[in-house]
Amino acid sequence: MQENIERVAEWIVGAKKVVVFVGAGVSTESGIPDFRSPGGVWDKYDPEDFEFGKFLSSEKARLNYWRMATEMYDSIKNALPNAGHLAIAELEKMGKLDCLITQNIDGLHFKAGNSRELVLELHGTAVYVMCLGCGKKYERDEIQAHFLKEERAPRCEACGGILKPATISFGQAMPEMETAEAYRRSGSCDLFIVVGSSLVVHPAAAMPVVAKRGGAKLVIINRDETAADNIADLVVRDQAGTTMAAVLIQTKRLMAKRGPF
Repeated sequence: MQENIERVAEWIVGAKKVVVFVGAGVSTESGIPDFRSPGGVWDKYDPEDFEFGKFLSSEKARLNYWRMATEMYDSIKNALPNAGHLAIAELEKMGKLDCLITQNIDGLHFKAGNSRELVLELHGTAVYVMCLGCGKKYERDEIQAHFLKEERAPRCEACGGILKPATISFGQAMPEMETAEAYRRSGSCDLFIVVGSSLVVHPAAAMPVVAKRGGAKLVIINRDETAADNIADLVVRDQAGTTMAAVLIQTKRLMAKRGPF
């Protein structure tokens, strides 16, 4: 294990562009349930019931969606960053992070200290609510309070349009700008580190492949097997937070030894 930690740290120190790609395994260590794991959201609900087309076409579907989304948000709003989030944020402060690509919707990377300009949220965020009509943005807590009080699917105060958490639902288009930028950064980096993702959701799961084709080293840190283990330069089967914390410590040691470049 220590040998793997040292190798990842050496690659980080030697890299010019490090891209970190994170999945649900990072968030679960902060107490946020995984969608797909046993006991997760999709054990309680059928994801097809929350397909984007149904959300748009049915007031009943919108109400059910908001009930489900409220349950999810309850586990998100008070969650705190764990050692994995903090280590990734520290890599940015050290000047070693080109960008962070996340499949998570909880905003914990920002609580940890990552800059918004370096974070690409592929699946959107649960922290804000957007009007699907005029694009007006709302703080989630504000809309949640209204929903809990009125038990009606909320509407935009500006245009009367449908309000939805700024997450990407089944059947909803991926955010074009963030997705295109994530592919570009993946293809131009020299080290791509996957943390806490099983790499089964597309198109995000294709990004490690894009990175490898671009000549990057690929590191996968995940508790279980992933779809890209066979192309990785190094696979570390362990918890995301403790592993990233150990990598950070070793990276700092190496950088201190080498001194300024």
